[in-house]
Amino acid sequence: MSRYNRHIILSEIGQTGQNKISNAKVLVIGAGGLGCPVLQYLTAAGVGTIGIIDFDVVELSNLQRQVLFGKSSLGKNKAMVAKQRLEDLNDSISIISYAEKLTHQNAINLFNQYDIIVDGTDNFETRYLVNDACIITNKPLVFGAIYKFEGQVSVFNYNNGPSYRCLFPNPPKKDAVPNCSEIGVLGVLPGIIGSMEANEVLKIILNLGDVLSGKLLCYNAQTSKTSILKINRNEKSINSVLNNKENFHKKEMDFNCKIEVEEVSITSILSKENIQFIDVREANEQPKVENLEVTYMPLSALKNNIDKIDLKKEKYLFCQSGIRSKKAVSILKALKIENCFSLKEGAFDIIKHIKEQHKISL
Repeated sequence: MSRYNRHIILSEIGQTGQNKISNAKVLVIGAGGLGCPVLQYLTAAGVGTIGIIDFDVVELSNLQRQVLFGKSSLGKNKAMVAKQRLEDLNDSISIISYAEKLTHQNAINLFNQYDIIVDGTDNFETRYLVNDACIITNKPLVFGAIYKFEGQVSVFNYNNGPSYRCLFPNPPKKDAVPNCSEIGVLGVLPGIIGSMEANEVLKIILNLGDVLSGKLLCYNAQTSKTSILKINRNEKSINSVLNNKENFHKKEMDFNCKIEVEEVSITSILSKENIQFIDVREANEQPKVENLEVTYMPLSALKNNIDKIDLKKEKYLFCQSGIRSKKAVSILKALKIENCFSLKEGAFDIIKHIKEQHKISL
């Protein structure tokens, strides 16, 4: 009574509503920027069973927005750390962590154990996997996405409402849309969008208010403006998933973002000669790499700058995190330009290694 007093004294919730919250089972996919606020508020609200699935580990760059974690969490699995931190927030509920990757092989069994699924992912391959598994298991899906200063929230597969495929029938081409490690994200934005997702979860549990089913809420953090777009149910998209449900578990991630190209580390080539460093980031991206001769060829205009490539040298491409540089290498190889390699490190690490090398030289 004391813990949930502010809920219970709301006439729209009361003890009956709080009991519904306590009996609910919610699975959160991803304990990252979106997952952290979702998990915190659902835990505080007293959702009876919360599942967390995430195979990733905490990195220093996560701490700018993933506020469940601290310095002591670095290198540890996100789902396991989240469970530990959340149990300190509320030890009267059940929190289950899955330190593994969500796949077509484990999704159906996992989703069947929960009432509501929350999408806290950051890539398209997993979003489509989650959407399709929700259609097959008939579970409502609370969706959130972020991009730089903008966010989106919706509820899919709820009371015969539209699905994610009704909004986006097919995934984008590989690397067509960069993630936050490539283009950045305002630190508070995941907190805002994640809190909105948590709000939709509670509305579904309580059958309260106007759930964002058939609607896409768009939020701009720079202007504080919101807009709502209508989404129509597409029976063809939904039936295509249901008609293939028997083969769902046989699928693999057939539209993932990884491009198989040869990667090397900056530490292994700094002493080499006759090489060309190529920065494929956009002109406005920081930091600039100094104390190193660099050719600037943004990925968006790569094919228009082929004349800048020195065919006599080994070419080492880099970006902010190593994703676009792999894409660029694959483009150059398709153009029959050989001796091209992607650097594992992004610009920040390259600068760090150059500085360290400079100290050794002195």
